[in-house]
Amino acid sequence: MKTSFVLMAQYDGLAVIPLDFVCRDYFRHLTVEKLVRKVMDGEIALPITRMEGSQKAAKGVHIAHLADYLDAQAMAAKRECEKLRRSA
Repeated sequence: MKTSFVLMAQYDGLAVIPLDFVCRDYFRHLTVEKLVRKVMDGEIALPITRMEGSQKAAKGVHIAHLADYLDAQAMAAKRECEKLRRSA
């Protein structure tokens, strides 16, 4: 299953998903401000797209970048699970 197709269905075909939606659906433990701070600090590898150069411009995450991030997180979890099973 392609994550990007699932995201297109989830977000009605939006190319750039607003940050508040991304927070609501995938980073419930963070506020939008905290998510932006963690991205800018390099703690979360998720590019944020700004709709224009202004500081107050709408921000979002391109669907392809969110799909890549989710796939990477899933692979990391799978590797960790396999490592735990081998050590058990």
